[in-house]
Amino acid sequence: MSAAPVEYTCPEPPEQRRRLTLLEQADRLTDQLPGYRVEILGGVLTVTPPPDLAHARALARLRRPFAAAGLDGGETEVLEGVGLWLPDGPEDFAVPDLCVIDADAEEHLVEHNCYDPAVFRLVLEVTSGNHRNDLQSKVVAYGNANVPVYVIVDRKHKRLHVLTEPMENGYATHRLHAPGEQVTLPDSIGAAVTLDVEALLSAAEPQAGKPQS
Repeated sequence: MSAAPVEYTCPEPPEQRRRLTLLEQADRLTDQLPGYRVEILGGVLTVTPPPDLAHARALARLRRPFAAAGLDGGETEVLEGVGLWLPDGPEDFAVPDLCVIDADAEEHLVEHNCYDPAVFRLVLEVTSGNHRNDLQSKVVAYGNANVPVYVIVDRKHKRLHVLTEPMENGYATHRLHAPGEQVTLPDSIGAAVTLDVEALLSAAEPQAGKPQS
């Protein structure tokens, strides 16, 4: 009985190994960390832990006024976790919590399951432990991507941000709204949508009352 030959492959020395691209690193982290959100913002790989239940509750409440206004069907859809390809770098992309997106968005796939920013009418983030990304890095990223409206439910500071008029490195208009206010979003998203700031912040508050970091 003859033995089959066995081939041994010597590992490449470190200096000859190909360095992974950021997108390849993002894919690897996505596989290793199920439930985490992996993004590349300004050439920096960012990883966000799974959100808490209050975060999910806030998103559920937020979908209702958009659906009631007729934006979830027809010319637009209201969706969670859709990748947005960013112009800031060759591999940059973001995954907003919620978006109002053109119904034909699937025809505008760029790569890496991310879509052309031109099909996004609104992006929305509910802050988690990485609130600085939502309040700083993503303001720049979404502004540069020319997304018309960016809404932030700021759980740490108990207020709602509405940013409009995208420009280089941000937005020309940035309005803050406190509990008790009713905020009507710009018509550019496709319909009149009014948000109750107090109701949204209340939904986003953990039942145990733990402050958000």
